[in-house]
Amino acid sequence: MKTRRAGTALLVAGTVITSVALTTTAQAATAPAKPTIAAAGGYVMNNGTGSSLYTKAADTRRSTGSTTKIMTAKVVLAQTNLNLDSKVTVQKAYSDYIVKNTASSARLIVGDKVTVRQLLYGLMLPSGCDAAYALADKFGSGSTRSARVKSFIGKMNRSATDMGLKNTHFDSFDGIGHGANYSTPRDLTKIASSAMKNSTFRSVVKTKSTKQKVTTKSGGYRNMSWSNTNSLLGTYSGTIGVKTGSGPQAGYCLVFAATRSGKTVIGTVLKSTSVSARTSDAKKLMDYGFKR
Repeated sequence: MKTRRAGTALLVAGTVITSVALTTTAQAATAPAKPTIAAAGGYVMNNGTGSSLYTKAADTRRSTGSTTKIMTAKVVLAQTNLNLDSKVTVQKAYSDYIVKNTASSARLIVGDKVTVRQLLYGLMLPSGCDAAYALADKFGSGSTRSARVKSFIGKMNRSATDMGLKNTHFDSFDGIGHGANYSTPRDLTKIASSAMKNSTFRSVVKTKSTKQKVTTKSGGYRNMSWSNTNSLLGTYSGTIGVKTGSGPQAGYCLVFAATRSGKTVIGTVLKSTSVSARTSDAKKLMDYGFKR
């Protein structure tokens, strides 16, 4: 009897061991493989829960290029009693800045009157540094343009501090930094996630192209046509934003977001190797995020 009982116990134990092994093997087979990306840093999170889905050097500070403009837009949209239809006259200083820095442009024309809403499109679609300058000049405080710009950048940094971001600092309104303009994949993703709570921001960054009617210096009208630099729009199902960036130090950057079956994933790649590589990186990370 003792022998039979021992054999039964062994058989049961063997069954349990085999079952556990099979379950573990099945789980390993169904878990998605962590993707390899060209970017030096990357991060993806579930926008609904805030949980991390992927990290690669997610807290390493790097230059961010024009992804900085996400915070520019966020600060503008956070202004008290904001009137999106108020008009801003395009100054020569904005176009001079573009020429001096060989910067990306919304092709704003000196003397034209453009609304704040239109400037946001010019900021986020063609990545206009002239639009960024105009917004900083409009929403900063001070008696000189220089003071207003400094004030606006201060608002950008206060916003980052208020969000508890320890690895983000801005020294420019557009990403053309002066040695102290940096963030991380995790921080930039959090900034974008916060910005996406604003309906105007969401509407702007999901727009593939737009024509905007602006008032000319003489009182007539002209149409401005802007196309979004984010090639994920129209090529990756469910894409809802967010912003490209590039630069000598930044490499190729992309903050991205997409929604499928009620789930939104949002993330960032910094310092990828080319325009096509950053797009490929983002697609890999969103594919991975949706499987998690």
